[in-house]
Amino acid sequence: MNRLFLDANVLFSIAYGSPSLEVFRKMSRQKQCRLLASAYVIEEAIRNLSSPGQFKRLKDLLAEVEIVPDADPKMPCPAILPEKDRPVLLAAVQARSTHLITGDLQYFSAYRGQIIQGVLICTPRDYLQIIRGSS
Repeated sequence: MNRLFLDANVLFSIAYGSPSLEVFRKMSRQKQCRLLASAYVIEEAIRNLSSPGQFKRLKDLLAEVEIVPDADPKMPCPAILPEKDRPVLLAAVQARSTHLITGDLQYFSAYRGQIIQGVLICTPRDYLQIIRGSS
């Protein structure tokens, strides 16, 4: 079963009510994947929310997400990323995620489609195309 580490931008997009990202919750409920996040990405997602409805949707989502430990800050980062993005990749690696699902194309685009220490970096759309192509 795929272990999907959700970056903060995916979490807050779901909290905003993005219908296209609801498919991740559906797949999780159907035991097609496991959703993962760390406190670090959750805190970043929370900083990007502004309405009570968004906070409620995030809370509901997090009830279905496995909260994994934040990355060990001493762990060397296997990719060249800004300091603020290193904990995201490191937590995904440490949690033995199969995929890092991110919409952050500014910093992760150089690694999009690459496997870094067992974790495939992809956008939500990339992931959905991958699984639809393999079924």
